[in-house]
Amino acid sequence: MAYSEKNTAQMPSLKLALVPVILTLALLGVQIFYFGDFTPHIPLAIGLAITALVGIKQGLRWKDIEEGIFHVIHVSMPSVSVLILVGMIVGVWIASGTVPTLIYYGLTLLSPQIFLAAAMILCSVVSLSLGTSWGTVGTVGLALMGIGAGFEIPMYWTAGAVVSGAFFGDKVSPLSDTTNLAPAVTGTDVFSHIKNMMPTTVPSMLIALVIYLVAGFTLIDNDNASFERITSITTSLQNNFEISAWLLAPALVVIVLAVKRMPPIPSLFAGVLTGAVVAMITQGAGVHDVLTYANSGYSIQTSSDAINSLLNRGGIQSMMWTISLILIALGFGGALEKTRCLEAIIAAIMSKVDSFRGIQTSATLTSVATNLVAGDPYLSIALPGRMYAPVYRGMKYSTLNLSRAIEEGGTLVSPLVPWNAGGAFVIGALGLGIGDGNFENLLYIPLAFACWISPVLGLIYAQIGVFSPKATAEEQALWEKQGEAIADYAEGSLSENKASGAYSR
Repeated sequence: MAYSEKNTAQMPSLKLALVPVILTLALLGVQIFYFGDFTPHIPLAIGLAITALVGIKQGLRWKDIEEGIFHVIHVSMPSVSVLILVGMIVGVWIASGTVPTLIYYGLTLLSPQIFLAAAMILCSVVSLSLGTSWGTVGTVGLALMGIGAGFEIPMYWTAGAVVSGAFFGDKVSPLSDTTNLAPAVTGTDVFSHIKNMMPTTVPSMLIALVIYLVAGFTLIDNDNASFERITSITTSLQNNFEISAWLLAPALVVIVLAVKRMPPIPSLFAGVLTGAVVAMITQGAGVHDVLTYANSGYSIQTSSDAINSLLNRGGIQSMMWTISLILIALGFGGALEKTRCLEAIIAAIMSKVDSFRGIQTSATLTSVATNLVAGDPYLSIALPGRMYAPVYRGMKYSTLNLSRAIEEGGTLVSPLVPWNAGGAFVIGALGLGIGDGNFENLLYIPLAFACWISPVLGLIYAQIGVFSPKATAEEQALWEKQGEAIADYAEGSLSENKASGAYSR
């Protein structure tokens, strides 16, 4: 995200850089916790305005700030497009019987006790194949929410398992945009990056799997499970939809296209078209009906309240609350980057760090903080990646350490921040109803174990010096050949001029 020199602001002081950050977080706190209203849109918009004032004070024109805002929004538009397609898929796949069939088979084939563990594994496999956590959450994740409701498992437990699995797959899939972004901004290759994440990924997934298994056998007593409720749901599904394994064709089309490395947007759109054809052939839907489902969502009224609450959803319009939040959050993040507020904060942090333990911890927490403040998972990877890479090179540590740190602090933490693009999508796609006052469903955040255990393990490894590779001679030679920026580092300290923000290439 480079800008011409004439449009670059003077870096603000740390105190000035913190003004928009602190004020925005304060406004978010008042809105969410004092007023009890989870609509972060206006606080973030006000934060954007405050950031713009800082930029103007630093010598930027509004046109320059606007350029920064829309640049970040433009970069993130593919993800917003996925969000729109997921809304279409939800409405059309319910109408086609694909989602009802997944719910039906899940309720009849899965044991309630192993459901949470199975949900995490299934989402991991699908996300690894598709290369998109958002696509997994909005399709398979939605069906799993229905199955969990049938088993009378609290929504937040099911959502936690779905998010753990979906974002794990996104983290290690070579088809994922964020998995490719992290090594790109740090100067490594994607497969070495994925390999270097295994020491945190595998243990965190195993720990999460054990927790979900224990929770399943603790939360659910199979002998006392509400089989009457399950029977009621499956009977109602059979009465209102054709149920057949053939109705899984739309999901299989998307998975096959993803395995063939087709881009996610056309793959998901192919899933929409396949679902529309299946809905017309098997469920008797008309062309206008399918168009309505894709835009406004599916609507049905049955004798089962559970079915009504599960299947009355989807459509592009159901995603507009989430899309508007994401666009405002991205604009705020773009303004913070353009005015160099985030750069000033990161530079202040780096000036205090003089060891690998410190720099690895700082890189991870900077990605986490960018997720919290800017609301943009891409910015939380790209900005720390660019800023910290020269420091790792100066310390002669492989930048694979950095790519893992920003992937874990960026990709995995984004769904845990409700006003972040990732968190807003999870809340909207899974129907958690946070905007309607169902704040208990925010418990999915601590229950998405794999998403926060992985970065914690990474921090522990950094402190004890394991799984922290030094740069090889070949890697150092490549840095010199490619003219990579390398910070001055000697005798346990970074030189002051190098830690003052001269890290952008």
